[in-house]
Amino acid sequence: MARTTTAHMFSSANGVSEAPDRFQHDAFGEAEGEMMGRTLAGVTDVVMGRALWQEWSEYWSAAGDADPFGSFINPVRKHVISSTLAGELGWNSTLVEGDPVTYVRDLKAADGGPITVAGGVETVRSLFLAGVVDRLILTVHPAITGEGRRLFDDSVPLTRLTLVEGTTTPAGNAVLTYALRAD
Repeated sequence: MARTTTAHMFSSANGVSEAPDRFQHDAFGEAEGEMMGRTLAGVTDVVMGRALWQEWSEYWSAAGDADPFGSFINPVRKHVISSTLAGELGWNSTLVEGDPVTYVRDLKAADGGPITVAGGVETVRSLFLAGVVDRLILTVHPAITGEGRRLFDDSVPLTRLTLVEGTTTPAGNAVLTYALRAD
């Protein structure tokens, strides 16, 4: 049986997902932390793009495991999509060789627990639209920002989704879980 793959992205109300630290800092509370904990429970592999990997590897490897996210991200296996990195990456990371969609499809068929795709925007977009991400969780923050890339911009053709689950948090976030519609 194939492993499940989930991606989680933060978004402003107008669809910006890049640099969520610009809009989420005052709308992330205990409920959001608990939700992230449930989403990451049992995850054995994280797929991410180069830029996010570089940012996180510098920060989280130095921060250690004192933070709950640090205790998750430091030991988990990481798979890095990059056309510019080469060689051994360190930080329990493997460079994705070849087509990322094929790589994730093969990863899903291998032994292990759930897989999460952490980002960035292009990584989540391309893997979700290719059908190798089973669930896309969008935490939509009650903010509008004029800068940053959108997860789904004008380059994305009409794509039908199925709302799998939806809830709101005390901080005012809408947490929406989507799957690609089968038809």
